[in-house]
Amino acid sequence: MKPLKAKVSITLDTDVIDQLKRLSEEDDRSFSQYINLILKDYLARRTDAPPAE
Repeated sequence: MKPLKAKVSITLDTDVIDQLKRLSEEDDRSFSQYINLILKDYLARRTDAPPAE
């Protein structure tokens, strides 16, 4: 059985990290969960699919 998630390493601008950390805290999510949510929403909009919850 394949794992549902995989670890990746990315490089982000410091100001982007700061904003994402602040927003993730406001949304009561981990940094990783918040980025995953943002990316799912972006991909759903790009493919005209309903956003992930």
